[in-house]
Amino acid sequence: MKKAIVLAAGEGKRMKSNTPKVLHHVLGISMLGNVIRELKKSEIDKIIVIVGHGKDEVIKELEAYGEEVIYREQPIGEGAPYGTGFAVMAAIDDISKDDEVLVVCGDTPLLKGETLKSFMEFNNVNGFSASVMTADVNDNFGYGRIVKNSLGYVERIVEEKDANDLEKNITEINSGVYTFMGKYLIDNLKKLDTDNSQGELYLTDVVRILNSQGENVGGFLIEDELEILGVNSRVQLAQCDKILRKRINTRHLEEGVSIIDPENTIIEADVIIGKDTVIYPGARITGNTKIGENCIIEGDTFIVDSVIEKNTCIKSSYIEESSVGNGVMMGPFAHIRPNSIIKDFAHIGNFVELKNTIFGEHSKAGHLAYLGDSEVGNDVNIGCGVITVNYDGINKHKTKIEDYAFVGSNANLVAPVNIRKNAYVAAGSTITKDVEEEDLAIERCEQKSIAGWVRRKNRVK
Repeated sequence: MKKAIVLAAGEGKRMKSNTPKVLHHVLGISMLGNVIRELKKSEIDKIIVIVGHGKDEVIKELEAYGEEVIYREQPIGEGAPYGTGFAVMAAIDDISKDDEVLVVCGDTPLLKGETLKSFMEFNNVNGFSASVMTADVNDNFGYGRIVKNSLGYVERIVEEKDANDLEKNITEINSGVYTFMGKYLIDNLKKLDTDNSQGELYLTDVVRILNSQGENVGGFLIEDELEILGVNSRVQLAQCDKILRKRINTRHLEEGVSIIDPENTIIEADVIIGKDTVIYPGARITGNTKIGENCIIEGDTFIVDSVIEKNTCIKSSYIEESSVGNGVMMGPFAHIRPNSIIKDFAHIGNFVELKNTIFGEHSKAGHLAYLGDSEVGNDVNIGCGVITVNYDGINKHKTKIEDYAFVGSNANLVAPVNIRKNAYVAAGSTITKDVEEEDLAIERCEQKSIAGWVRRKNRVK
């Protein structure tokens, strides 16, 4: 069985945060979540997450990832030896001698599933007892150095604080990603000691021990060193976010999406966008959003967990957990709140807000309207300033406006109420009763003009 151990017990002091380090987000997903998602892509059968600091929050995060993801607690506090070797020991009872065991850190959100899969295949094809993922870097400070023997196998890994001057010049470094055949990991974890500058149990020492036993340890040199970047500060978190954003935006560009300014466009990993769609600077497209072909997304548009069909234009608008049909014109500054459905060729103009509303084909709400808990038919006109008064202070009520109805400007529709087919509501009316088919409803005081009032009050200028 293929198993992965994810080290996620660290405190992350340099983050200066009350949130556990691995739960900080990179492009909308926690670092730990990114690692787990990529592990699943690499065909891992079981994932064991080692928790410690902030364990309750981390455990809660794991609930979203299925039964194949479990956790084990690493003892922390006074008397605990710490170190990567000590962390892996927390999962020892979940490993059998026939398993392939991948060890990764929970703060490396740029690792790719395909890379992890290739890494494990490399270990198997070459018959190694273990392998280390390595990278050749210009700036090697702080990394463990890879020392190889005459055959090119990894002989040992020397940590920065334990390295001599010659070893510090080595540019091939340890990524912190390992794969072991279960037998060799189980047998040798118990042989680790704290005889080092940190007084910790280093997992890297297993490499030295395997060499002393005559076993070969492979070195898998990664092609893209950016994949192994770990996060220890908010500066590094921002760097990873930028790299992942570029990776995702490049994929969409290669698939036929135009992104005018990729550096100022945020598209999260699970978003799907059809070809010939154009995304302008400032757009944020997140969650499980799906956008069809030939759309235009302009300005400060925020879309989360929504479906946008083909040939739709959205300008500087917010759309949350809703569906927008084909050929819709929206914005600027519209707000579509959850559970709304906007059907084909509708027009939602500036400062129009919908909440839990169905808005029919070819219907129009040009500006400054609120439609909540409503059902609007086809070819309906909603005038400027129209409000569906859906809340009585205790309960929400529904407004239904049928096909071809016309609601004049500044009308209040006090729910529950029905505006029937081809009915008209006069501007300025407050409607509290159903308006029947083909009727005109007017509810306002008769206008009065008082002759000469302005002059008598000495207000003529």
